[in-house]
Amino acid sequence: MTPRTFRADTPLQALLVEQALLLARQLEQAAAAAPDGHVLARVEAAAVPAGRELTRKAVEAALQAQADAAEKKGRPAAAARTAGSAAGPRGTPTGPS
Repeated sequence: MTPRTFRADTPLQALLVEQALLLARQLEQAAAAAPDGHVLARVEAAAVPAGRELTRKAVEAALQAQADAAEKKGRPAAAARTAGSAAGPRGTPTGPS
């Protein structure tokens, strides 16, 4: 097979490409080592937990990247209140209607 090159634009993409390649190798090894008549069961037994782990790592990395970006930007600015717009009960402005 011809080697292929993959380009990842983000750390999350790089993680997923690396983990997917590792999973593919594990499944190939499981298929090659399985006795006749047991290939599907062995490959499936390897794929299901590895797929769950890949998904868990992807979600964790995506959430961490988002949290890091939000932390870097800082807290969003809130609208400043003017002197005559003090909030009443339930955040509604007080004063004449």
